[in-house]
Amino acid sequence: MVFRRVILIVGDAALAVASLYLAVTVRLGASEVAAKLYGFAALYTSCIFIIILLFSAHLMEVYKFARNIKKMEKLINVLFGAATSFSLLSIVYYLEPNVILGRGVLVISLCIFVLFQFCWHLLYMIGNNYPQFSPRVLILGTGILAAKMGELISSDRSNYDLAGYADCDVNETHGNEPDTCPVVPLNSIIGDSKDLLATSIKARAEIIVIALSERRGNFPLRDVLRCKLNSIQIVDAPTIYERVQGKLMLESITPSWFIFSDGFHRSILFSIGKRAIDIVLSVLGLSMMLPFFPLIAFAIKLDSKGPVLFRQLRVGNREKHFMLYKFRSMRQDAEQYSGAVWAEKNDARVTTLGRFLRNSRVDEIPQLINVLLGDMSLVGPRPERPEFVEKLKQIIPYYSKRHFIHPGLTGWAQVRYPYGASVDDAVEKLRYDLYYIKNMNPFLDTLIFFETIKVVLFGRGVR
Repeated sequence: MVFRRVILIVGDAALAVASLYLAVTVRLGASEVAAKLYGFAALYTSCIFIIILLFSAHLMEVYKFARNIKKMEKLINVLFGAATSFSLLSIVYYLEPNVILGRGVLVISLCIFVLFQFCWHLLYMIGNNYPQFSPRVLILGTGILAAKMGELISSDRSNYDLAGYADCDVNETHGNEPDTCPVVPLNSIIGDSKDLLATSIKARAEIIVIALSERRGNFPLRDVLRCKLNSIQIVDAPTIYERVQGKLMLESITPSWFIFSDGFHRSILFSIGKRAIDIVLSVLGLSMMLPFFPLIAFAIKLDSKGPVLFRQLRVGNREKHFMLYKFRSMRQDAEQYSGAVWAEKNDARVTTLGRFLRNSRVDEIPQLINVLLGDMSLVGPRPERPEFVEKLKQIIPYYSKRHFIHPGLTGWAQVRYPYGASVDDAVEKLRYDLYYIKNMNPFLDTLIFFETIKVVLFGRGVR
């Protein structure tokens, strides 16, 4: 799924360049192409054009796909993306006139790009909407876990095609009922584990998902091995859940899964690069916002009594405590009587100005100091309070595993799940946090960065 999305974005970047070249040719003539689009200045102009077009498309949900999406919806998203690009590029060209390629080139290039992008995404939709272009999946098992995997694979967010279920001689149960009364629809059971290879070939399955509630003593090892040696991919339920949902299936994960699964590895080069980017971007962010600090401080003082900066103890990497900084958005005595509690929707403790600071995420800006000091990273699991951490570690399995990297100013859980204010929310956010720790890479960090911009602009997940 991620690979497909990368191909889609790379295709858009190539089409953006082609649109720029065609626009210069149409507006200025073929003789001007070499003069206008050659050298470092042209490369700089092209990069700005591509980045803004891709960012605008991301902002307008152009890269958000579901199997039931309509062509008209896609066209509207593409048009909104082009309109956003026009606005942003107009600002860039006003601030930096040297990157303008010629009068009228911007409008022509965007019109060409809209046509190219819509046709390219239409081809992607054909492959995404038709099961013939999706890998066929056979689920081994007919119990509760198998039924859950079947629903997941059949969902709109899935890029897989469910071929059916293969029964197994494992004594799975549904309540007190034996596996002879399957939970999955009987007409979807197309074979059994006694000849799993023949069932897979008949179903044209490329992937077999092992979804057995109990494997010990009854796992059809020989049949599964035959399928593996015949180039059929074998995955377990947590793996397919992770691929489709972008989070981990905590209830079906064992310590051995953590040990033997791919991921949870960070090279020294990646760690150094991530830290270097943290330093550079935090310095740039603080430098840009520094002139506004006195105005924000004055507004906070004018709005309510108390300090400008709010300091709170949080749990960081390796469960080391550090002091987190924020602009104060609550009353000074917010927890005087209640003690440590989660923020609620429309929380009465939030001041009038504080609501604006929270909605715009301006209150989070001082955390760039924490990033610069090395307490935090720009991207990672959000740091939690020690009082909550001790409670959640006793209730939620693997909760402490989220503390093996630096906490972040933003994270995968923040862009994929609303604000958490309960144990159940903490469980859901942990699924996303552990997915990030398992799969962290520069591409995922970049995706989170752009998703965060979208979250801030549209004010999602605020309390």
